[in-house]
Amino acid sequence: MNGKFFDLKKEKQDRMINAALKTFALHGYRHASTDDIVREASISKGLLFHYFESKLGVYTFVYDYSVKYMALELSSAVDDRETDMFELFKQREHARMLAMRGYPYMQQFLNRSMSEDVSEALIAVEDMRNELLKVYETIEKRMDFGRLPGQVAGDKLCKMLDLTIRGLLTERFQNGTFQPEMLYEEITGYLDMMKAIVYQRGVQA
Repeated sequence: MNGKFFDLKKEKQDRMINAALKTFALHGYRHASTDDIVREASISKGLLFHYFESKLGVYTFVYDYSVKYMALELSSAVDDRETDMFELFKQREHARMLAMRGYPYMQQFLNRSMSEDVSEALIAVEDMRNELLKVYETIEKRMDFGRLPGQVAGDKLCKMLDLTIRGLLTERFQNGTFQPEMLYEEITGYLDMMKAIVYQRGVQA
């Protein structure tokens, strides 16, 4: 990438980043088109290639940017002293909400990248993908599953909550109702409901 990209006005930087995030999130690397990116960003293809040289260059840049941006939000929003899994989920989702205020498709892009099957894209972002996974693993390791009722498996509960949250995000984009704050409110509602169910079950047991 041409380092002069960051000399552009912030509005133009974000317009290009958001256009790339949206295109890759919706179509994946294989089917994403630089024509779609430049159309969405309202720039020329020559300008895009001046800064990024290729589709892979764009993809690598926005992936690196997304990982660093998300990791920064997570480090600020997630309390490293917290151990309650439901509270940690809320803090994690609050960080994602803050990121998506400026970059609506960032989380969708990161989710989509986890199922990429194009080798050149996978290889190009492997190190950064591992860095992001380490951030999430660090948060998960803080979760005190010992506080859960004995019959509740913490790892399975985490997976169920992750799938629910991912489904809610996808649904909001598909029906055109995505708003970061509204999504966060909906997610916390599901987290509170599940917490009540889990601990009520423990009392009954």
